[in-house]
Amino acid sequence: MTKIMKMCLTLIMLMPLITLAGCGGNNSSAVEGGKEDPVTIALSPWPGWYMWYLVEEKGFFEKHGVDVNLQFFPVYSDSLQALATGKVDANSQTLSDTLAPLSKGIKLKAVLVNDNSFGGDAIVSKSDIASIKDLKGKTVATELGTVDHLLLLTALAENGMKESDINYVNMTVNDAGPAFIAGQSDASVLWEPFQTKAVKEGKGKVLFSSKDTPGLIPDLLVFKESVVNDRPEDVQKIVDAWFDALAYFQDHQEEAIELLAKHAETTPEDFKLGMDSIKLFTAEENIQAFTEGSDYTSLKFTAEKTAKFLQGLDMVDSIDDVTILFDPQFVQKAAGK
Repeated sequence: MTKIMKMCLTLIMLMPLITLAGCGGNNSSAVEGGKEDPVTIALSPWPGWYMWYLVEEKGFFEKHGVDVNLQFFPVYSDSLQALATGKVDANSQTLSDTLAPLSKGIKLKAVLVNDNSFGGDAIVSKSDIASIKDLKGKTVATELGTVDHLLLLTALAENGMKESDINYVNMTVNDAGPAFIAGQSDASVLWEPFQTKAVKEGKGKVLFSSKDTPGLIPDLLVFKESVVNDRPEDVQKIVDAWFDALAYFQDHQEEAIELLAKHAETTPEDFKLGMDSIKLFTAEENIQAFTEGSDYTSLKFTAEKTAKFLQGLDMVDSIDDVTILFDPQFVQKAAGK
């Protein structure tokens, strides 16, 4: 397992760092002709992150006077690299996937909890596989180094197993879902909307999900620290716009789900299943998440536990203080605190 995880670190994090060191990254917040460029926010397929399109299409960025460019990455790991190399100003990504660049000295700030996975990430298996232990010797596919790889390792560890007990196959989520549907894997670890499609079309079932590990997978808006320092007003406007869209979603769910399903290229019914598998965080719940605590409701607690787990697998270097990642000022202002 250690060799595989080291490969993960090399492929997903070290190459972007080499590129960053060589060219200095691309400052997408440059000022040209006295006017700042749009703030570029990356996102990838995940129910909670499609909400950014609701923010955009309902005019909440415009309402708050901030120019934002949403950049969609069909492959999630590409969005991680885009932020690590400075090609975007911010990314929608998980807490666990933010720890590796942090441990490598890339200065990032998490300013918002979009949601928490609550069933949206899952091990989808053939119907005759009754338990995690039944995966021994079976072919299991998911993308190396992503949060669903972490979910797989967590499920195995909770059942006294290691990655070496299964036939692990490295595939992006975009490929792991079709592979399961085609019968090329006994199980695949997927997030929505790929999970629902695999269960339906692959005649599979959810064997283990983030419901079994509540709080393990917070989904965040993560900025380059330089953008937070140089353009705090714009960051605040973006956070405020997000909460406006969240309120709109609560009051107009049917309309919003239909709009977002089009972006996800799925049916409103399937997209709603995806939204039901996450918990969207209000401003008050954000404040609670950013507060120090002794369970997974606290980002600090979750980050420390996850970092320790990943360090034991040689996936991240030592992090002296995980709190340098968190900047709660924007959600505090949004909540009027």
